[in-house]
Amino acid sequence: MTEVQLPAAFIRQMQALLGMEDAQQFLNSFLAPRAYGLRFNPLKTESVPASAAALEQPFHLTPVPWCNTGYYYDEEARPGKHPYHSAGLYYIQEPSAMSAAELLDAQPGETILDFAAAPGGKTTHIAGCMQGQGLLIANEIHPARAKILSENVERIGIRNAVATNCAPHELSAKFIAFFDRIMLDAPCSGEGMFRKDADAVGEWSEEHVHYCAQRQADILEHAAIMLKPGGKLVYSTCTFNREENETTIEQFVASHPEFSVERTERIWPHLALGEGHFVAVLFKSNEPSNGSFAESTDRDKSKRRDRDKKGSRASSLQAEMELFHSFAKQSLPGFNLQAGEALRFGDALYWLPHDREGRFSAASLDGIKVARAGLHLGDIRKNRLEPAHALAMAVKADTAAWVQSYSADSPEIAAYLRGETLPAEPRLSGWGLVAVDGYPLGWAKASGGQLKNHLPKGLRRFS
Repeated sequence: MTEVQLPAAFIRQMQALLGMEDAQQFLNSFLAPRAYGLRFNPLKTESVPASAAALEQPFHLTPVPWCNTGYYYDEEARPGKHPYHSAGLYYIQEPSAMSAAELLDAQPGETILDFAAAPGGKTTHIAGCMQGQGLLIANEIHPARAKILSENVERIGIRNAVATNCAPHELSAKFIAFFDRIMLDAPCSGEGMFRKDADAVGEWSEEHVHYCAQRQADILEHAAIMLKPGGKLVYSTCTFNREENETTIEQFVASHPEFSVERTERIWPHLALGEGHFVAVLFKSNEPSNGSFAESTDRDKSKRRDRDKKGSRASSLQAEMELFHSFAKQSLPGFNLQAGEALRFGDALYWLPHDREGRFSAASLDGIKVARAGLHLGDIRKNRLEPAHALAMAVKADTAAWVQSYSADSPEIAAYLRGETLPAEPRLSGWGLVAVDGYPLGWAKASGGQLKNHLPKGLRRFS
């Protein structure tokens, strides 16, 4: 991209923001190649440095300075084609964007919201920090993008996440003063996307910047309602103008005295290897909130009691969980469920995670759209359970009754990812895992010296 292809109003904006000399360096950065990054998944690997060392040569990895699980890679490496990507060992993410979840500093056991979560970069980053403990709600308002978010939650093997598909007001009416931390990677004018997406340049205008700032202010209002006193809100954008960044935050804090700005950070593409990002970290003081989550919870519990009176829902779920436990005893003897409860959507059986304070349950989902209700355990098929791919991605290989593991460059791994049957050791029978270097890729069912492939058709590769 050359400088003259950038909108004239954008160039003037950056000259006013940075000064003529720095602005010229900034504009020159659009002539340079873009940066590529991936972030290792601590839910899958006990040692991120060891995993990085194993891929250092083929991917030409170098560390991202602001993220201890993040690495740059050469564009030619194409890590999305590697079997480790299918196994969820890493998430491909623009390096600058890694800064926001780092500053959120999520802790195990907390209750956290990723408010505008698709495609899942920050959700998967937060989940890794939580180490499977606590409750993570990842929300995306657009249904198609919520589906992509759900798929990435599955591939990364997140067990304690609920993916929702809601407008901001639908969530804030439900979860008053509920979250310890909120990540708001706000929809923005996308100035940091210019180098990698020509369409973003064509969509940019000063009017669009104003519209985005107004929308961001509205979403922040809902985030304020949902954050607990004493909680942390991280606001980020991939855009450069002050209106969507500092000005939006200054106006928000001015109208919400219970909030204070702990820090702001910018990553500039002419000063660091990345496309650019803005992050503001806000703290909410321990002032009394304007609402009571307890009142909302009581209403939800009342709805749940009324619903349960209408049928034998609880006894049905108990029977279905017995099917799961029977399956797990035979095929996943080392697997244990965390605190939660069973839910069924159609044929699908889910395990819904609970929060540590006992305020979140199935009743909390009444009236909101859900893309993924926790961990998908399996599907009920004629009084038997067929394990879900999500379950294979969420377990360690050593929890399974058997696992057949192959090297990443083996013909068996390529065949499995194409959906083909594999030869099985004669001693094997029933459900087990196929893995790449010990990282599960999916289920197979052994019988008669063969492994029937149960990798979902939508995940199979033919090139």
